[in-house]
Amino acid sequence: MNDYLDDSVSSLRLAVFLSVFLLLALFELLFPRRKLAESKVQRWSANIAISVVNTILVRVTLPLAGVGMALLAQEKNWGLINLLDVPAWLAIPVFLLLFDLAIYWQHRLFHKVPLLWRLHRMHHTDLDYDVTTGNRFHPASILLSAVIKIGLVVVLGPSPVTILVAEIVLNITSMFNHSNIDIPAKIDRFLRFFIVTPDMHRIHHSVNGAEHNRNFGFNFPWWDRLFDTYLDQPAMQQQTMDIGIDGFRTDRSINPISLLLQPFQK
Repeated sequence: MNDYLDDSVSSLRLAVFLSVFLLLALFELLFPRRKLAESKVQRWSANIAISVVNTILVRVTLPLAGVGMALLAQEKNWGLINLLDVPAWLAIPVFLLLFDLAIYWQHRLFHKVPLLWRLHRMHHTDLDYDVTTGNRFHPASILLSAVIKIGLVVVLGPSPVTILVAEIVLNITSMFNHSNIDIPAKIDRFLRFFIVTPDMHRIHHSVNGAEHNRNFGFNFPWWDRLFDTYLDQPAMQQQTMDIGIDGFRTDRSINPISLLLQPFQK
């Protein structure tokens, strides 16, 4: 039964991922925000290959991550939501908020601690910025994030449906806010009240060190405003600002093997 559920969840997540990915890729083609500097074939091949490795790695090494751990927490009656018997209509939005807040602080921690930054840095060394950047993370960083998520599930005790919704929302917003879509300024300003937009998060990928330590949010923009890490616009124009990290402007930022070795390089 658990194997069937696991396969069903994986199939659903894959279907949502592919649908959103293809839709955003189409919008990037029709309404690009920036002209890409590097070969899309090379970048997409590397970023997608890393994403596939991450998916397999988590599935093999941490089978109880996410929905699996939520099932166990529900069975054992672990976590505040289970102990307080919070109704589903309230538990889902509450967990989404707390989950996103935890990701915000995790993200800041990955920038602050040198060892964690070496792992997270691979995400920032992408020489361009588009929908594939949203799934470009080092496998060690993904495993560490999965362990943190397991701890959060044990403490809060969300239902399997809740954690599935949270994971799907995070995946969708990560692809959206990393997409290369030209959103009109008025619409972008409106959306920033509710969700992190590509223009908002692109600032976080600036070569400028002061800018890439701003706009840490993934799903919701409120944490950056609340904790004073919000930056409205970059020093340069969105279309011309430099993306990436100085020192990683070569094949080291495109070749999959080089990407896996990045944490061990200065």
